[in-house]
Amino acid sequence: MTTTPRRYLEQVIRVDHAGEYGAKRIYQGQLAVLRGTKHEPTIRHMQEQEQEHLDTFSRLIRERRVRPTALLPFWHVAGFALGAATAAMGARAAMACTVAVEEAIDEHYQEQHRRLGEDESALKADIQRFRDEELEHRDIGLANEAELTPGYRLLSGAIKLGCKIAIKVAEKV
Repeated sequence: MTTTPRRYLEQVIRVDHAGEYGAKRIYQGQLAVLRGTKHEPTIRHMQEQEQEHLDTFSRLIRERRVRPTALLPFWHVAGFALGAATAAMGARAAMACTVAVEEAIDEHYQEQHRRLGEDESALKADIQRFRDEELEHRDIGLANEAELTPGYRLLSGAIKLGCKIAIKVAEKV
């Protein structure tokens, strides 16, 4: 079954809204554990950018009359739990979570930017800007020793797989 341009646009907005909501909740979970540490300002900076991304997609949900994912209550719990659990493993693990999520989102945003038509130039510009900020978050995580997390490859791989599954589910549900 071929996806129509309208249906693809709905998927983009729905999944990006869900993803940015999940990202906000990951950072809230990390802050619940790492509040008062030297990492708090860095995490708050990334959370503020994710909130701006979420605000953009929330506006697009309303303006474009796109049904949000029915799984927002799940993302609410899962995002916070992922952030808190990795932060409880230590600041490096929290940063490893950030790196893994942002690497998965980078691929996702690249594909969307490639597939959206020129008639969606404003959305493409937002996606490109958000992608640049997500890559900044990845670089922050790497600069904060994410790769020194014990079991980094396993943790990173599991989180990336979870992100990719969440993307596919949010496109449809």
